[in-house]
Amino acid sequence: MTNNPTSPIEAINAAIQSDNPFINAGIVKEQDIWKKKSPDVPSLNAHASDAIFRAIELVRTSQSSQDKVTSIAITAQQGVGKTHLLSRIRHHLEKEGGALFVYAGGNNYTDLNLVKYQFQQTLADSLSKTGSQWVMQWQEVAAAIANEGRSENAPTPAELVKKFDQAYAQSLAKNKNLMNALQKQVLKNKPNADPYILRAILWTLSETQAAFAIKWLSGEELAQVNADELGLPNPSKTNQDREAEALKNIQQILNLVSFYNPVVICFDEIDVRNNSTDDGLPTEGVIANLVKILHDTLENSEVSQGVVILTVMLPETWRDKVNSMPGGTPDRISKYTQRKPLELKHVSGDSMVELVTVWLKEFYSEKNLIPPHSLYPFEESKLREYGKVSKPSVREALRWCADNFKIYEEPLPSDPFERFELAFKKESEADIGDYIEDSSLIAEALYFGFVTLKFQTLEGVMIEEVTNDIKPKAYHINYIDFKIIGNERGKEVKIGVAVIQSSQATLTAGLKWLIDYEKYDLTRGCLVRSEYKIKQVKNNSSAYKLLNELISLRGGEHVDLIGEQIRPLIATLAVYQKRLNYQLKEEEIFDIISKNKITFDNLLLREILSNPSGSMPTIDEEEDIQLIDNFLNSSSNISETDDSDELNELFS
Repeated sequence: MTNNPTSPIEAINAAIQSDNPFINAGIVKEQDIWKKKSPDVPSLNAHASDAIFRAIELVRTSQSSQDKVTSIAITAQQGVGKTHLLSRIRHHLEKEGGALFVYAGGNNYTDLNLVKYQFQQTLADSLSKTGSQWVMQWQEVAAAIANEGRSENAPTPAELVKKFDQAYAQSLAKNKNLMNALQKQVLKNKPNADPYILRAILWTLSETQAAFAIKWLSGEELAQVNADELGLPNPSKTNQDREAEALKNIQQILNLVSFYNPVVICFDEIDVRNNSTDDGLPTEGVIANLVKILHDTLENSEVSQGVVILTVMLPETWRDKVNSMPGGTPDRISKYTQRKPLELKHVSGDSMVELVTVWLKEFYSEKNLIPPHSLYPFEESKLREYGKVSKPSVREALRWCADNFKIYEEPLPSDPFERFELAFKKESEADIGDYIEDSSLIAEALYFGFVTLKFQTLEGVMIEEVTNDIKPKAYHINYIDFKIIGNERGKEVKIGVAVIQSSQATLTAGLKWLIDYEKYDLTRGCLVRSEYKIKQVKNNSSAYKLLNELISLRGGEHVDLIGEQIRPLIATLAVYQKRLNYQLKEEEIFDIISKNKITFDNLLLREILSNPSGSMPTIDEEEDIQLIDNFLNSSSNISETDDSDELNELFS
């Protein structure tokens, strides 16, 4: 017998009783946006994330300057998953690329009189987070600036960061300045760029100077020695001075950055209760006005990669406050959706099941456990009912899960047959799709089924022995899973059974074993494989020829693996393997199986023992298979360009 495909129920229950993954799971904090990806249900509010990705593609590819800056308002009640949605966007961009990500949580705006300066700090901080190329987003931009005009073989951002400091030091040793050369080269193509902002972005390529450059880009003052090393101006300023200059700096940074990458800016939770401005404006009014200013003043160049601004708020904030703001503000805040905010939805019955499945998958993976089913200890019907009736927010759904993540142990019946009946019903409810591809489990279930039939006669064969000790033994693998030894009408029979649900290469190897009756001491070979997999065998393949030899020349057979026929055998095996959990003895299980003819009447076991028909199964036409292969293997040509290389100290 092989190991049980699920972990011992005692270990699973102990893990559930000692750790609850749903506690505090519904609260997504700002720092979670940038941390390891949390469990996500892609179908939950997919309409919103899909719209955002389409907006990113629009600003990136549109040839119209008017489409290069767009915006989306997102509304939802507390706990429905607003910040969770932004986390999905962020982690998708980190994994797949496609845009830079800026997160501006409302809690960061502690002084609304300095909102532009504080957003400049947010912008600098967000771009210092790791992007899709395993370096800071600033460094992705700096590398794109430095590599502009070079071939596809230009150094990656990580390679430039690794070699920059050494190349800079080597240039100084030769009385030259690599940074000056880079800045001069870029300004030829970007004459309107602020030379100091451009220089500071390029300095982020330096592992030793990046922190100082980012601090300067955020609007903060440097120690004079650091400013001198970077070649950046460093006048003393009040916060009011910084606020006055912040918008110009933000515009310069975003115009330059968005030339190379689309930028997604997320203003989250603009409903927070911060102190109002000197003239009485609340947080939502101040941030809404900032979004309007950014929309109207960012450079709308046809060659820009564009900017998408997301603004997240409660439905009542949009309805009662933002939507009534004058000067076209609502149109600027939700331009992409034509002044119609994206409304996030509550959890449904389907998404409730998906949500719990995703969270439990991570929980069991971390514990190195395989549960009886993906929702254990929950019941799918109860999850669906809760989602359908309650229509909870994500936070409410996860809180409900935390309260109900328990083991409910019902007392077992006193009668052994009733205990077996309960166990068999429970094990039969498993999804057969989870097992139908598992050749070893299927072989084990068949083996156990025949073991329960020893000294009984089926299809004219009296079963005397069932063995998985196939000789001669192979070093790595046995393609014949077990052998049935018996007596058929006075003649000894030795039927070798091979369950092969995997690749055609494995099928070919297994058939070579099955037809070698002399070597493996067989009188008949039996291949167990799903009919649809047999139909995929090509007419001119080695597997087809071997299958034909097995059936037509050697008197063997192919038996179709039918899910509903293997299900009770897998359930019976599971009951036997978990007999201690169900307080059943081995002899009790065998006695119940025999009395109820569970294996005796099984059509799959009978088909294996029955006289072979001698007929080859129907194989799909070669032309159809070739047509599909040609389609799947088609590819398109990709053109390449090659440009000259400059600044050898850095790019060589």
